[in-house]
Amino acid sequence: MSPLTLLSAAPAAASVPTTPYGMIAVGAVVAAVLFVLANYFTRSGTIARATVKEALRQPIFSLMGGLAVLILIANYYVPFFTMGSDTRVFIDCGLQTVLICSLLLSIWTASISVADEIEGKTAMTLLSKPINRRQFIVGKYTGILQAALMMIVMLGAVLFIATYLKFGYDQQESGQERAALLNLSGGFPWVVRSRWYAAMSILPGLTLIAFEVAVLTAVSVAISTRVSMLVNMVSCFAIFVIGHLTPVLVQTSFQGDALVFVRFVAQALATVLPTLDMFNMSTAISTGAPIPADYLGFSLLYCLAYSTAAVLLAFILFEDRDLA
Repeated sequence: MSPLTLLSAAPAAASVPTTPYGMIAVGAVVAAVLFVLANYFTRSGTIARATVKEALRQPIFSLMGGLAVLILIANYYVPFFTMGSDTRVFIDCGLQTVLICSLLLSIWTASISVADEIEGKTAMTLLSKPINRRQFIVGKYTGILQAALMMIVMLGAVLFIATYLKFGYDQQESGQERAALLNLSGGFPWVVRSRWYAAMSILPGLTLIAFEVAVLTAVSVAISTRVSMLVNMVSCFAIFVIGHLTPVLVQTSFQGDALVFVRFVAQALATVLPTLDMFNMSTAISTGAPIPADYLGFSLLYCLAYSTAAVLLAFILFEDRDLA
């Protein structure tokens, strides 16, 4: 059982830490500064900037972005018949849409930018300059990750505005007075507090999505150093599915009279593959439980550790790859 499930199952009277919006904002600013410094003051940053431009020019970026916006608009108008919880369901569907679109962008870009350049001998031209193989991998990874984060920020802004507008629908359905769109009592159009808090609740979910995308992007880059685009996409899809099921597999394998081999396979998958279920925020959102700061901090440490391990694996796989 994931920590978010345990959190949502806690009694309502229990004290739950408030959501750390300030910590999320500070972390976003620090990450942006680090990306800028890496892009313009390191050799791998040159490759990262070129990779970002390549990802933004790809048709899949516009396609995924446009499709996600259409889905968010459709979900805004389609009633979920939840008797006062439409906003929560809308946020959950919106976050899943952001996750899928950003993952597809990162995996597709990794396949095009890494695997195709290796097979097309373009990487050999880059490595003939004063750039080694490790800088090549780091530049590709940070560039792909930045493009995926831009997709998350863009779709997150659309979801934020839609959630702010959607909140009044739940009030009307539950027989309450519908909150105004803006507070005009002070002579200046301020945001309404209840709508603002509802929209702000998507920020922890977007943060966990960014962590999951960072992990799978590192895995995709490592796989792309050895296999083609089709194999990479199939492998990443399998890792995504199994990564969300590993806690269930481990828990089920120790119930009843499971074979020793089944337990070994379940534990091996949970050890080697990323435990992506820890980035799943659906249960907390559906129950209205806030995501505390310590959970986000632990998720960040896990993201950094696994992403670093995947990038180091990419170094090993790419070190003796024949580019000629």
